[in-house]
Amino acid sequence: MSLVWEQIVVDAADEPGLAHWWAEVLGWVVVTDEPGEVEIRPAPDVLPGLLFTPVPEPKTVKNRLHLDLRPDDQDAEVRRFLAAGATRVDVGQQDVSWVVLADPEGNEFCILSAPRA
Repeated sequence: MSLVWEQIVVDAADEPGLAHWWAEVLGWVVVTDEPGEVEIRPAPDVLPGLLFTPVPEPKTVKNRLHLDLRPDDQDAEVRRFLAAGATRVDVGQQDVSWVVLADPEGNEFCILSAPRA
């Protein structure tokens, strides 16, 4: 049996807006941009992607699944994401090495510390 991780589906109130925001901050490309379905990927032929689909209700609780991003420079990436419209979020993390942020629709994600040498 063979499986390929195709994508993660993200519920969104504004799927085109949120998809394009993520494409911009990740440096990814939009591969599908249709009503009710916008997919972004690292490159057109590279998986996995993020697929944004519309939902009528707003996000109300902490995500059960989130992205962890590991940059070379955590401080620079946190500043860049904040400048792009992310916000800092307290999910009870206390004193940890990562920074919890939320995208424009409130979906949490983490900017991890730089990789160890």
